[in-house]
Amino acid sequence: MDLLQLRYFQTVARLEHITKAARELSIAQPSLSQTIARLEEELGVPLFDREGRRIRLNRFGRAFLHHIDRALKEIEAGKAEVADLAGLERGQVTLAFTLTQLVPDLLSAFLAQYPQVHFRLFQQHSPQQALYQLENGEIDLCISSPPIMHPGIESAPLFTEEIFLVVPRTHRLATEESVRLQDFAHDPFIGLKSGDSWRELTDSFCHRAGFEPVVAFEGDEWGTIRGLVKAGLGVAFLPASSWTGLYEPDVALMRIEEPLCMRRVGLAWREERYLSLAARSFRYFVIEYFSQLERSGLFSAVS
Repeated sequence: MDLLQLRYFQTVARLEHITKAARELSIAQPSLSQTIARLEEELGVPLFDREGRRIRLNRFGRAFLHHIDRALKEIEAGKAEVADLAGLERGQVTLAFTLTQLVPDLLSAFLAQYPQVHFRLFQQHSPQQALYQLENGEIDLCISSPPIMHPGIESAPLFTEEIFLVVPRTHRLATEESVRLQDFAHDPFIGLKSGDSWRELTDSFCHRAGFEPVVAFEGDEWGTIRGLVKAGLGVAFLPASSWTGLYEPDVALMRIEEPLCMRRVGLAWREERYLSLAARSFRYFVIEYFSQLERSGLFSAVS
C-alpha cells in the first residue's frame, strides 16, 4: 500500500466514477481499475459496490476513506511544517472573504512587506460557504461578516463598523444629519442580490424598523449601486469603510439613528489545520491592520 494508491482511492471515492477519476488523475482507466483492485485485495474486502459500469462506495469503503482523508491531510500538514522549519520564505495563503471593499488594500499592504507570498482568493457571498471551505481544508483563513462562530473554528474579531444610508441629493431628507430608517419604508432600495450576507443584514435592519424593503434593483457591484443612487433611482445602505475618501456631489450620506445599524467583521481559521508560516504571518498582520484602522475611526464616522 503506497501513497499514490491511497490518493487514487480518495479520488475514486469522491467521484464514484472510474472514468471521471482517471480523467482527473490523468491516468489510463485500466491502470486505475487495477490499482483499486490491488488495494481491495490487500485489504481483503471490496471498497465499492459494482452495478454494471456504476460504482458506489460501500460501508468498508466509507470507513477506510474516513481514515485516508485524515491521513492525507496530516501528510500535507507535515510537508508544510517541514517547509517552515527549513526556513522557506516563499509561501502561499488561501483566503476566502465575504466583503470586497477592504481586501485589495489589505493585500497590498501585506505584500509590500512579504512580496514572495502568493495568495489564492475565494470571494464568497455568505459565511456558510466559507465555513464549508474551512471545514474541508480548502482555505487557511476567512474574513467575513458576520464572523464565523462554529465548533472547531477559531476566530478573532477585526472591527465593528457603522452602516449608513446613501441617498440622492434631491431626496426629501437629504439635508437631514440623521434619520430614522422607518422614514424610508416607501422608498425604492438598491442592494446586493438575495442570498448575499450583506443583503440579509440590511434586510434585517428594515425588518427591525417595521417594514419590508421594496428592492428596485439587485446587483453585484458597489460601484453600480452608487451609480444608480446617484442617478436618483433609489437609496442604498453603505458601510462606513466604503465611503471613506470618496466625495460624490450628487449623493448624501445619512446616519441612521434608529434602529442601530452596525456590522461585525471577523477572521476565522480551522482549529486543527496546520497553518504555514506565511498564513500565520498574514493572520497576525490582518488583526493588527484592522486594529489600527479601527483606532483611526475609519469604521464609525463620516469622513
